[in-house]
Amino acid sequence: MGFFGVGIIGFGGVLPLARRMIVEQRRWMGAAEFTDLLALCQFLPGGNILNLSVAIGLRFGGLVGALAAITGLMAAPVVIVVLMGMVYARYQDLPLVRGLFAGLAAAAAGLIVATSIKIATPLRRRPLGIGVAVVCFVAIALARLPLLTVMAVMAPVSIAMAWRWRE
Repeated sequence: MGFFGVGIIGFGGVLPLARRMIVEQRRWMGAAEFTDLLALCQFLPGGNILNLSVAIGLRFGGLVGALAAITGLMAAPVVIVVLMGMVYARYQDLPLVRGLFAGLAAAAAGLIVATSIKIATPLRRRPLGIGVAVVCFVAIALARLPLLTVMAVMAPVSIAMAWRWRE
């Protein structure tokens, strides 16, 4: 039900709401554990939040929990997307509809920035983690290097650094 609530409320920007629900409201895991699990889920194929819901569902409810989490997360958004697609196809040329969708995009971008700051908070006591995050950001966002290339290089580098300088 937690993931259903996130799916229905967080349409278009689920990660910030999922983090709040998992870490702050339900306290299923701490902030650092959430960040670590999310990092692992980013390496898996598919959407990060989908992978995260499956991982948490497996952890707390086994296979049934994973199926419940993913179904809860996806049920409402699938219906909403189909309905919005039908409305958009019919009224896409109206200025009001264009403005509405532009506003939704801006809100989603703001949620991503806010969540990125919250997710990075556990790194504040890990200078090596901050360094890896900065290098990845510069490589992907500024240098426009391919995500897979950056991950292929930085994942082993960060693992080696974490192993070498264990806290």
